[in-house]
Amino acid sequence: QVQLVESGGGLVQAGGSLRLSCAASGRTFSSYTMGWFRQAPGKEREFVAAISWSGRTTYYADSVKGRFTISRDNAKNTVYLQMNSLKPEDTAVYYCAADSDQARLETRAHEYDYWGQGTQVPVSS
Repeated sequence: QVQLVESGGGLVQAGGSLRLSCAASGRTFSSYTMGWFRQAPGKEREFVAAISWSGRTTYYADSVKGRFTISRDNAKNTVYLQMNSLKPEDTAVYYCAADSDQARLETRAHEYDYWGQGTQVPVSS
């Protein structure tokens, strides 16, 4: 069982930056692939980024590639999402998620086992 708590969201102007954090409970955090997803009002939840259990491999949605960076600190049981050059279309609730399958970087939300409660990121124009 893994419990995830996101933080770091808040109102930001277009062009600005934010760093989201996701703190995980449990001693097995390092065995999980971690992902970030987002859901804008009236839209489906979409994949943003994923990172392997070791942190060596990452994968990004095309819409955020070059602007967002996912990272993790297994000693702190935390995964991060650094968001730069934010755009109004990045406005969404951002969720972190844990996938027990270490062999993949999954983009499909239903494949993840555990989810946080989400943190809101409104980006003003």
